[in-house]
Amino acid sequence: MSHTTISRAALHSLRRSLPITLVLAVGALLSGCGSKNPSGPQTGPNQPPPEVTVETLTSGPIRVTAELPGRLEPIRTAEVRARVSGILLKKAYREGSDVKEGELLFLIDPAPLEATRNSAKANVVKAEANLKLAEVQEARFRKLVSGNAVSQQEHDAAIAAADVARAELGVAHSVLKTAELNLSYATVEAPISGFVGGADVTEGALVGQGEATRMAVIQQIDTIYFDFTQSSTEWLRLRRAVKEGRFQGLNAAEAKVSLLLEDGTVYQHPGRLLFSDVSVDLSTGNVTLRAEFPNPDRILLPGMFARVKVEQAVDENAVTVPQQAVIRDVTGSSTAFVVTPENTIEPRKVELGSAMDNRWVVLSGLKSGERVVMEGHMKVAPGTVVTPVPFAAEVPAAAAAQSK
Repeated sequence: MSHTTISRAALHSLRRSLPITLVLAVGALLSGCGSKNPSGPQTGPNQPPPEVTVETLTSGPIRVTAELPGRLEPIRTAEVRARVSGILLKKAYREGSDVKEGELLFLIDPAPLEATRNSAKANVVKAEANLKLAEVQEARFRKLVSGNAVSQQEHDAAIAAADVARAELGVAHSVLKTAELNLSYATVEAPISGFVGGADVTEGALVGQGEATRMAVIQQIDTIYFDFTQSSTEWLRLRRAVKEGRFQGLNAAEAKVSLLLEDGTVYQHPGRLLFSDVSVDLSTGNVTLRAEFPNPDRILLPGMFARVKVEQAVDENAVTVPQQAVIRDVTGSSTAFVVTPENTIEPRKVELGSAMDNRWVVLSGLKSGERVVMEGHMKVAPGTVVTPVPFAAEVPAAAAAQSK
């Protein structure tokens, strides 16, 4: 067989892209080639075992983190609507600016409303005069009825007339108050402080005719919400682990929350977890959660898509494995090569959890104290006797130069 040379990078690429069975077959083939070539892997009966680099796994506390998608929402939103009908005379704010609560935004033509208010005032005066006349009439009849100058029936009629006049005055006052309120609604003010966008109406438009026309929207975004969901399956699994004592639960104040923006960058300000919904959405099977982030530079905008990393528990005895030590096949299964105490190779199926930097959290298949192969997968097959060498991570050139 001809001499075969494969670089470390090529080996690393092969072991990640090929099925585990094919990796083992290639490793066995190369081992066979090496038995006839002193420069290749030496696996012959009189040759020393091939060297592989290994890392000994350890356990320790880690924070269980979930990365979940969602969208940004303003903490408060107010739709500015016309509360009376009329012609819009003026837009008094600058679009795309901040406004204060009570600041003038729009002015609706007040002339018809002023006329209605003046008419209501006149009706109040008229009702007051009628009441005064009725009360005088009732007082006069009260004196006359005692001397039988008028009948009791006429006196009763005078009392009823005074009561009617009193009620009509009350109605007139109510109509006047309504007219004054409508007149005040002609001046449209900001209900909350915040950022106001473009106007939905222009000067000269008829607003409030039959409906409360939306004129603008104000949003408070100096602090912003991030609403996201987690599957109820994952939620139950996490809660079960906490209940069984495998995980330690975190409350909202302890949980760290960070935001990953659409361009892949990490948002500079950390957030805090606010709540989780107590119900499951029947259509999606998800539980709703909410986080809050400061937004002083207005980088985060309502409706923006992002992903959140949220800490949900602490695993006190978690085992992690370097991603470099894990081989994935075309079916998605993960395998790691374990060096046994007898220095033989044992392929091990592993179940992986979330990623942390360049490591995977191990859910099953590996234990603390076991040695996993970092480099040299292509040299070995199951049962191969090897010489394990501690793995030394490569130091970047810039860091190496700086240390000299």
